[in-house]
Amino acid sequence: MNQGRAAVPVSFEFFPPNTPVGDAKLVDVVRQLGAAAPEFFSVTYGAGGSTREKTLQTVLSIAAAGYNAAPHLSCVGATREGVAQLLATYKEHGLRRIVALRGDLPSGTAAGGEFRYAAELVRFIRETQGQDFHIEVAAYPEYHPQQRYAARDLAHFVDKVKCGADSAITQFFFNADAYFHFVEQVRALGVTAPIVAGVMPFHNFSKIAQFAARDGIEIPRWVALKMEGFVDDAASIRAFGLDVVTRLCERLVAGGAPGLHFYTMNQSALTLDILQRLKL
Repeated sequence: MNQGRAAVPVSFEFFPPNTPVGDAKLVDVVRQLGAAAPEFFSVTYGAGGSTREKTLQTVLSIAAAGYNAAPHLSCVGATREGVAQLLATYKEHGLRRIVALRGDLPSGTAAGGEFRYAAELVRFIRETQGQDFHIEVAAYPEYHPQQRYAARDLAHFVDKVKCGADSAITQFFFNADAYFHFVEQVRALGVTAPIVAGVMPFHNFSKIAQFAARDGIEIPRWVALKMEGFVDDAASIRAFGLDVVTRLCERLVAGGAPGLHFYTMNQSALTLDILQRLKL
């Protein structure tokens, strides 16, 4: 990267730990990643709100450490009354950033809640809370896996922004051209909100390959074949993965991405290595 470039904002995503050991580990991870002065830490909200209390506990722990924390909030299983109560709790604790998502239905569940789409959730938050919260929404550079037509997915995204979203965070991807094309398309549709690029370090290639297959994310064939060829050579997998993701980030920053949002999987080492390479 060119010397002297202004540091691009970064943010980090966690999932709520489900054991005391995980809780203690996350405290260390927050401290380590906090050295990068992130804009915020986000915390996921399990399918159907299954981790609601743990999400709250985790964001409060992050906030107590002196960082901005953004809980995820999904439509699945949500009621207007329940969302209002949860927002009141967040506000009471000084939390002012929300990641509003449609969310995935838990396995075996046929029905959602009172909100069908993230746009409806965003509209409800704006109508009831005014400008009290900064609202993030999701963006899909390679389009939502359940959407058959790109134009419809773009229209859904535009609707979320028009309903009151302040900014967006993308699903992770490995094709920078997909991100730039998506941004170009929504800008042409009138969207001016920042669209932060979601970045997934290669913590575990087989797991990430599963996530990618499930969510319609393309892992370049040359990357997949090389990763598979390393078999159990952890050092080579780590080194190659760092190279691939660092180069992706360099392209994103050079191309004007307004921020990088790292899916940390509750780990710090790979993300910190990438940030050090990027001089961020």
